[in-house]
Amino acid sequence: MINPPVAKKVPHEITTHGDTRIDQYYWMRDMERKDPEIISHLEAENTYTKERLKHTDSLQKELFNELKGRIKQTDESVPYFYDGFWYYTRFEEGNEYPMFCRKAKTMEAAEEAYLDVNELAKGYSFYQVGGMSLSTNNNLVAFAEDTISRRIYTIQIKDLTTGNLRDDKIEGSTGNCVWANDNQTLFYTAREEGTMRSSKIFKHTLGTDQSQDVGVYHETDETFNVGIGKSKSKKWLLINSSSTVSDEYRVLKADNPHGEFEVFQNRQRDLEFSLAHYQDHFYILTNLEAKNFRLMKTADSSRSIENWEEVIPHRKETLLEDVDIFASHLILSEKTNAQVSLRVINWDSADDHYISFDEEVYSAYTATNSDFNTTKVRLGYQSFTTPQSTMEYDMDSRSMTTLKEKEILGGFDKKYYVAQRSWVTARDGAQVPISIVRHQNTSPSKETPLLLYAYGSYGMTMDPYFSPSRLSLLDRGFTYVIAHVRGSQMMGRPWYEDGKMLNKKNTFSDFIDCAQFLITEGQTSSEHLYAMGGSAGGLLMGAIVNMRPELWNGVIAAVPFVDVVTTMLDESIPLTTGEFDEWGNPKNKEYYDYIKSYSPYDQVEAKDYPNLLVTSGLHDSQVQYWEPMKWVAKLRELKTDDNELLFHTNIEYGHGGASGRFEIYKEVALEYAFLLDLESKN
Repeated sequence: MINPPVAKKVPHEITTHGDTRIDQYYWMRDMERKDPEIISHLEAENTYTKERLKHTDSLQKELFNELKGRIKQTDESVPYFYDGFWYYTRFEEGNEYPMFCRKAKTMEAAEEAYLDVNELAKGYSFYQVGGMSLSTNNNLVAFAEDTISRRIYTIQIKDLTTGNLRDDKIEGSTGNCVWANDNQTLFYTAREEGTMRSSKIFKHTLGTDQSQDVGVYHETDETFNVGIGKSKSKKWLLINSSSTVSDEYRVLKADNPHGEFEVFQNRQRDLEFSLAHYQDHFYILTNLEAKNFRLMKTADSSRSIENWEEVIPHRKETLLEDVDIFASHLILSEKTNAQVSLRVINWDSADDHYISFDEEVYSAYTATNSDFNTTKVRLGYQSFTTPQSTMEYDMDSRSMTTLKEKEILGGFDKKYYVAQRSWVTARDGAQVPISIVRHQNTSPSKETPLLLYAYGSYGMTMDPYFSPSRLSLLDRGFTYVIAHVRGSQMMGRPWYEDGKMLNKKNTFSDFIDCAQFLITEGQTSSEHLYAMGGSAGGLLMGAIVNMRPELWNGVIAAVPFVDVVTTMLDESIPLTTGEFDEWGNPKNKEYYDYIKSYSPYDQVEAKDYPNLLVTSGLHDSQVQYWEPMKWVAKLRELKTDDNELLFHTNIEYGHGGASGRFEIYKEVALEYAFLLDLESKN
């Protein structure tokens, strides 16, 4: 039997606030990702994982074919009309990547495949198109490509009148770019080396070398990142500087790209806002004296905060998440009592109503709506049991039309699956919502395998969504549950704030309390309970296996953020400075002590741990590969059980995994095989 890799130990002292930590595996850090000893160790871990799961090879193959088999290979999106063209995305059988297409004026016109990603991706093991911007005259498309999986993009420009790529090439971008209205000037964001912070806006003139590009804005505050966009009205270019807790915008007429950007409203700590534009007013979605946000407006010429007028007031129990403006109507995306709702308001009559949906647990959102002058709004809809759907809602007649429901192959029928919402009383009395889905033939019991998932950071809310791959677990008797723990915004902005900074442990205890509830209710037991989370959700996984290791039979930690103290002390690596208002700055002793008390790597102890599968990507730009690598090494050193500890690193990819349409399912098949294998042994 193959033995697990044993990492060498090289003591490295880190002293902070008089507290000295000895990091035996600090040597695994290599920003260049070329150290042969590190690569060799990662490959040894991959070999060990492959050998330990060798008996599941046939199952993995079965799962992969099953997952791939649910995807309609020849497919296309519902076209939307924009500026004289119908735009849609199309896939062809056997191809991993999409084709971006359009037709002039009518859908009966000849197709123009203006960007064939399959052709662009030839010769690369990883290829991803990031940002994309069409010129105002529709003759040019700027697109960003990543061939490494580090989210460092090269912007290229294609002339749609000739079909040829221009010589213009912009390196080192975030992928964010937008054309001015002169069809000659392209604004884009650039990444800093090392930290990968989006800190600068440049202006590129068509036909010139990147060395001649003009710096437009430099964000010097290291806690902020910048982006560039254009208003839906096409009148304004918008530079957004944002941190976790504040925003600042600069605006410039899109017809005047060589003018000077002007500050819309000076940044203030804890003042967040975003902008939309219609006619001669800016509309401002803001938390100004409004914890759950409200909508305000101000004239183009009177932008500062003292001129902002209220349009939609703040409501204590309702989070105002988004706004979509039309000539005759306004649509609000709201969340009340853990449920999203879409509210329609008529500008003239002030009449308002909510769009109704039939299911108890669902996700609904406004989709691509580029036309102001319409009464029909394009919506996206999905649930645990309804595949991703494109809807069209007439705001005057209040009628709904389903334009397309994604076809799921392999005999899928939504009637065989049931979904529900329950509430869990946390240890401090908070009511935590959970969303549950299972096959109708699965009866909840102590013998029922259950996978509990959460993310729980950055205010990111995981609304119930449809997953074709998840069916492979549901059809094999698993129950799937999302725990909407604090740190998300499922219950509004206070819910997020109660799961960050010095309240972060609420995220972990909520998850544990949800697990305990499911056990107490007889829906599963510790012998059949599994947990999964990725990135910041991987931090959650690391915390809960330290806090309650006996509660889980198996845990999957995908690209986990687990070395929290050391990472947040290192401002030379990506994300750190911009995250001080999420986790706290450990240069402050109060935050140092608090973060250390839950940091998974720092809290590993000599005790039994559940079965663990940990995944990583060598080129990960978000969570550096050495964090899970170090964590696994320390777990191997200290854990006292014989349970599985498997670590798989994708040597070719980064944070998001494979770029191909089908290739990603090999990793999903590995994760599912791990769970199903553990369950088969019970």
